[in-house]
Amino acid sequence: MMTEKEQYIFGIRAVIEAMDAGRVIDKILIKSDLSSDLRKELTAKARECHIPLQRVPVERINRITRKNHQGVLAFLAAVDYWSLESMIPALYEDGVVPFIIVLDGVTDVRNFGAIARTCECAGVNAIVIPEKNSVCVNADAVKTSAGALNYIPVCREKNVVSAIEILKANGFRVIGSSDRTEKLFTDCRYTDPVALVLGSEDKGISTDVMKMCDELVKIPEFGEINSLNVSVAGGILIYEVVKQRLNDNQTVN
Repeated sequence: MMTEKEQYIFGIRAVIEAMDAGRVIDKILIKSDLSSDLRKELTAKARECHIPLQRVPVERINRITRKNHQGVLAFLAAVDYWSLESMIPALYEDGVVPFIIVLDGVTDVRNFGAIARTCECAGVNAIVIPEKNSVCVNADAVKTSAGALNYIPVCREKNVVSAIEILKANGFRVIGSSDRTEKLFTDCRYTDPVALVLGSEDKGISTDVMKMCDELVKIPEFGEINSLNVSVAGGILIYEVVKQRLNDNQTVN
């Protein structure tokens, strides 16, 4: 596992060289008023590598390191990302009935780690996250997942809508978890290739993503606060899939 110092690198040339070397980078922070030819080269390289780039006040970078960062800091991923489009055919070739989790707007590392831990235990084939508005898969995430992220593939796609398009084109039914429906999660069938979409705790699944789902399901809640933690809700839904597949005499992957 990476140490705290190994979770990021800084300096324009160092970050460019890291991208050239194929280092897996979660996101890059760049000082909002930075302007130079090297900055343009870095921006173009980040776009080419599909790495999110965020313009921030220099104070934000200073809070992470006071060394000569030159207005640029990159967070390193603790795992290698997989390609969803290339992974799915391999699953079918192995005779697997794929089961994939898609996270839409989940940014809390503890929730992400807990979801990953449940996914690994339940035989989920992959977790999909978007490039932007998503958690960083760093050493803290791996630790929170109890090491599960060392075993379960994570696919980082351009956005959730494009990921769902790939899934649908490959025969998946896409089921979204939402309180904007009357259909209970137990009334849905999960024995075919399926992708479950989990949204953020504050906003849930985005409107565009909700429109892409084949079905929406909800978990009934009877208390006063009506707000299940996303990792708990994910665990309930994931094991409903496991239950149905075992009852259907399927091998859980």
